[in-house]
Amino acid sequence: MAAAAVRSLGSTLGKNLREIRVHLCQTSAASKGVRDFVEQHYVTLKQANPDFPILIRECSGVQARLWARYDFGKEHSVSVDNMSADEVGQSLQTLVQSKP
Repeated sequence: MAAAAVRSLGSTLGKNLREIRVHLCQTSAASKGVRDFVEQHYVTLKQANPDFPILIRECSGVQARLWARYDFGKEHSVSVDNMSADEVGQSLQTLVQSKP
């Protein structure tokens, strides 16, 4: 399911967004879905969007979140704590398709 979300995004990340940041904990169970998503889909996203900034931020004990930065510095975030990799992909797709 997450793979389908990543494929549907294709090279459209830069259309509405300027940057995606992923905050996660390297060891917590709550960040497992985010870690799995990054391991399985980061390369595919980056290959489809080679010039688009996708930043992975690891910090011990941090709540797992996806951050999207749009034009004019507007940002939106969504918590992805305790989500599966598929749910993280759906959350990313929602952020990409939303307007700031």
